[in-house]
Amino acid sequence: MNSTPENIKKLREQTGAGMMDAKKALQESGNFDEAVIFLRKKGHATLAKKSDRAVGQGLVASYIHTGGKIGVLLEVNCETDFVARNEEFIKLVQELALQITSTGPADVAELLEQDYIREPSRKIKDLLAETVGKLGENIQIRRFARFVLGGE
Repeated sequence: MNSTPENIKKLREQTGAGMMDAKKALQESGNFDEAVIFLRKKGHATLAKKSDRAVGQGLVASYIHTGGKIGVLLEVNCETDFVARNEEFIKLVQELALQITSTGPADVAELLEQDYIREPSRKIKDLLAETVGKLGENIQIRRFARFVLGGE
C-alpha cells in the first residue's frame, strides 16, 4: 500500500500511532490491515520493554451502571502525572471500568485475557499494549472492585 499522506492520516486516526510509525507500517506491510496488525504488535513490544518501569502515578476511577445496581472502583497506574491527565489514558481507564462492570472478571489476570466488549477481535491486553505504545509509558491495572446490589 502506498504510504501517501492520506493513508498515513487514516492509519494514525485508527491506531493512534505516530506519523513515522504509521508510514513505516504502511511501507513494510503492504496493505492497511497488515499495517494495523504491525502497529499492534509494536505496542506489545513496547509494553514488554517498559514493564519494569515504576508506576507511581495514575487514576482511581469509578463507574456506576445505569440503574445504580452495579458499580466498579478501579486503580490504573502510569509513570507520570502528565500521562495520568492525558485524554488517551483517561479513556483507557473509563473503558476498563465499563469492561469490568459488564463482564465481572475475578482479577486483573482474567481481565487482561478477556475479549474487549467494543471490539471482540481484540483482548484487553491488546488495548493496554496499544495505549502504552501511544503514550510511551508503562501502564498497569493495579486493582479493582466490582459491586453488585445485594452482594455477590
